[in-house]
Amino acid sequence: MTTDALIWTVIVLLGIGTYLIRFSFIGLIGDRRLPPFVLRLLRYVPVAVMPGLVAPLIVWPAATGGVPDAPRLLAAVAALAIGAITRSLLGAIFGGMGTLYLAQALL
Repeated sequence: MTTDALIWTVIVLLGIGTYLIRFSFIGLIGDRRLPPFVLRLLRYVPVAVMPGLVAPLIVWPAATGGVPDAPRLLAAVAALAIGAITRSLLGAIFGGMGTLYLAQALL
């Protein structure tokens, strides 16, 4: 068992660590001009983060108790295909949502 003091100590230390990590970018170099290669690399951050946020929702959905199901897999494939073909973020989002709701209604 852990004590309340230990839990709060961990929360405070993690909060301080998160603050320092963010401050290192925003506070220390936020007003400086970044080199072109850094700006080019920063363009890939959203592309790298989105799959990490979405993949667990597809593979281990909470709505089904962590068991993958056909509607969510179909919606993911549809969103990926629409996004790759049209290069439209909103098209991929709405296409995936429409596919999910349609597949849930039919299956």
